[in-house]
Amino acid sequence: MEFPEGFRFGVSMSGFQFEMGCGGEADPHSDWWIWARDPLNVGLGLVSGDLPEDGPGYWSLFKRDHDLVEEMGLDAVRIGIEWSRIFPRPTRGARACVEEDEEGVKAVEVDERCLEELDGLANEQAVERYREILSDLKSRGIHVTLCLNHFTLPLWIHDPARARDSLLGEGPRGWLDRRTVVEFAKYAAYVAYRLGDLVDSWATLNEPRAVAYEGYLRPRSGFPPGIFSFRAYSEALRNLVEAHARAYDALKAWSPEEISVGVIYDVYVVEPLSEGDEEASEGAWHFFNWWFLDAIARGELALEYSREAAEEPLSRRDLGGRIDWIGVNYYSRLVVERSEPWLEEMDLLGWRIVRGYGFECEPRSRSLAGFPTSDSGWEAYPEGLRKALKEVYERYRVPLVVSENGVADAEDRLRPDFIVEHLVQLWRALVEDRVDVEGYYHWSLVDNYEWHRGFEMKYGLYAVDRETKERMPRESARLYSRIASERAIPESRQP
Repeated sequence: MEFPEGFRFGVSMSGFQFEMGCGGEADPHSDWWIWARDPLNVGLGLVSGDLPEDGPGYWSLFKRDHDLVEEMGLDAVRIGIEWSRIFPRPTRGARACVEEDEEGVKAVEVDERCLEELDGLANEQAVERYREILSDLKSRGIHVTLCLNHFTLPLWIHDPARARDSLLGEGPRGWLDRRTVVEFAKYAAYVAYRLGDLVDSWATLNEPRAVAYEGYLRPRSGFPPGIFSFRAYSEALRNLVEAHARAYDALKAWSPEEISVGVIYDVYVVEPLSEGDEEASEGAWHFFNWWFLDAIARGELALEYSREAAEEPLSRRDLGGRIDWIGVNYYSRLVVERSEPWLEEMDLLGWRIVRGYGFECEPRSRSLAGFPTSDSGWEAYPEGLRKALKEVYERYRVPLVVSENGVADAEDRLRPDFIVEHLVQLWRALVEDRVDVEGYYHWSLVDNYEWHRGFEMKYGLYAVDRETKERMPRESARLYSRIASERAIPESRQP
């Protein structure tokens, strides 16, 4: 199973989860910094109590990690930058030309005057460090995908504890505020203006649907602001759609013409529990995947979340056609069954998630289908990756990248087979199904801060000693290095 010339093997990282750890590089200006140490969250067990400033220290040790990337024979890295590092203070005073109406923010034009004003507000030391990091990657011939936003927001944009405690009535409200769309577009333009010469491709947002879903529909998920409100979920998700579109326009305006702009999306492969649950499965596919992606690809913004509502969407030309590629994050699946709507407003579209499959399993066990589960209780289901790639490509016909794929596995008992079996499914999608897949990015290079789970979940090809910051290769690192170097899955590892 050989991969074609030009196919990229890489790793994915974010800012908040990797940067801190060596002292002197803490970023106290983001919502997650506050959220991770909020006494109520810690007391209720919603967050681990681990702190990001004890992380792997990429901000200071990036050259060491780039050495590992190079030694493994990888040729691509996806990294994230922190909005709160670049703009720890509000940027509302830098004026852009905004076109909006009752439907939403239709355009944000950022001119040179606005960029000069943003330059005066930016943290120049942070900008220069990001230039160092990107320059080092480029000097090694590594393809760089830069993601503008991976969950975190500046505290002046979102104060999640205040918003939660007032039930969203007080404090900066993040993606519930239409102004965030404007500020994000300005931030995107500025990053392109200052860093665009070192970037091969852009990603606007990482897992935007998850931000809204975990924050506003799953109050015990550990994600900010930790409330249940379907209305807030809808507002946040709609603003995220507009934020992507306006950032896409800004990046195109201030980047070389050939640079592509995409979004990184956690595609949920949804399967029916039984033959009578197919309609429920289709509804869940729409809810988790098509609602957002249809908006930015087709300009079709459904006003509700049912599959039926999608048949008569609101046409938004200012949203459609704003996707050059899609990053598919894939870890496991969902299994659903039909059910009666349990809330009139929410109307979960006649489906419910079945425990014992996919993301809803016991850790280090077996799913009800007999597949092994990870330390986080996620079922290893490689067949789902092929299905995710095929479904997304057939619907949108833009190039795809597997932008995240990995497993929480401290003992490295699952990861070697996990990598091989998922790459086999990717190869089949690429070769047999003719899906345009440009690369595979493993999550992740080193163990990192896994949000509300802290340092408990180990996703790294390399373990990290949290005291010395030493990187120690796992067996899976050697295997992935061999695959990347040979650009093929060794016959001895093929199923």
